[in-house]
Amino acid sequence: MGVMNELINPGVVGSLERILAAASPGSRFTHLAGSAGQLDGLGLRERTDLVSRALLADLPGDYAGTAPIFRRALDDPAFTGWMIWPVTETAVTLALASTEPGDFEDCLALLAELTPRLTAEFAIRRLLAADLDRALAVIRDWTSHPDWHVRRLASEGTRAYLPWAIRVPEITDRPAATLPILDGLYRDPVVDVRRSVANHLNDLARHAPDEVVATAASWMAAPDGNTAWVVRHGLRTLLKKAHPGALELLGFPPASIAVTPPRLDSAAVELPGELAFEFDITNNGPAEARLAVDFVVHYAKANGTLAEKVFKLATAVLGPGESRTFSKRHAFRQMTTRVHHPGGHALQLQVNGVRYPAEEFSVVT
Repeated sequence: MGVMNELINPGVVGSLERILAAASPGSRFTHLAGSAGQLDGLGLRERTDLVSRALLADLPGDYAGTAPIFRRALDDPAFTGWMIWPVTETAVTLALASTEPGDFEDCLALLAELTPRLTAEFAIRRLLAADLDRALAVIRDWTSHPDWHVRRLASEGTRAYLPWAIRVPEITDRPAATLPILDGLYRDPVVDVRRSVANHLNDLARHAPDEVVATAASWMAAPDGNTAWVVRHGLRTLLKKAHPGALELLGFPPASIAVTPPRLDSAAVELPGELAFEFDITNNGPAEARLAVDFVVHYAKANGTLAEKVFKLATAVLGPGESRTFSKRHAFRQMTTRVHHPGGHALQLQVNGVRYPAEEFSVVT
């Protein structure tokens, strides 16, 4: 995260000071200037909060006095990049503290104006947490906004598990609340918007798998050329979890097949190393079989129990009586996201959601 932290640095703070001073003649941004010397040792979120506190100390004490300054700053093309994050957080802080009617909605409009310069997806979370229905009443209209950055904000900002962002429990408690946004965007012409829709749908699948499958089915009933990809990506977790409705929708119904146990190239993997394996699938049915082929690694945990992770291997179509050999090399090396522990592991095959007997192996250091 060291490089990421430097996205807000003294140079960025100095540029923000210059831009805001030009947008608010006569104002002095002494706290903002002073924050540039306090960034060392702070993470990116901490730097954002530091700069936002400085802005709150320098700017007028209410939303109504501050929002016009930020809007005038948009006239400067240099008002862009990571300096925008503390600006959006400052706007939200003031809007939430305001008792004036309309400031909540105006702040959402301001975030929509700012998001083409840098996504406002993090700052918008506090507005969603404060009053989800009030915020969604505005955000739903963004699905037809002419700027794709705003359309993406509608989907990305309301995701249940947006990375880096605070959680909004009401979104996970009410998964249907954001589905109208996705319905309005799944055929968006911009790939970044469609990717956000798919990730949003995948988030919702953790809590409402049946609703997610029903939504995806409705999209497949009125598709465009990109809908199949959006649905596949949005159902990826349900596919790994072998949800029957997701498998059926994606064209992987139960099949009459025989799957051999995986043939491992070694009974032990020395870290760092790889495990190679292969196996055969035979279609015993009278019709062709469409197959989603995955494998499951059961990793040893520090306490001696196992934790599984499903990996995609291939999709395939086998004709009646056809057999095919599949092979894979899987790496075992220490990563920040996964620590490997020595001990007994297992590898298991999963085809169209059906799991087959596992083969055991060891990881040694």
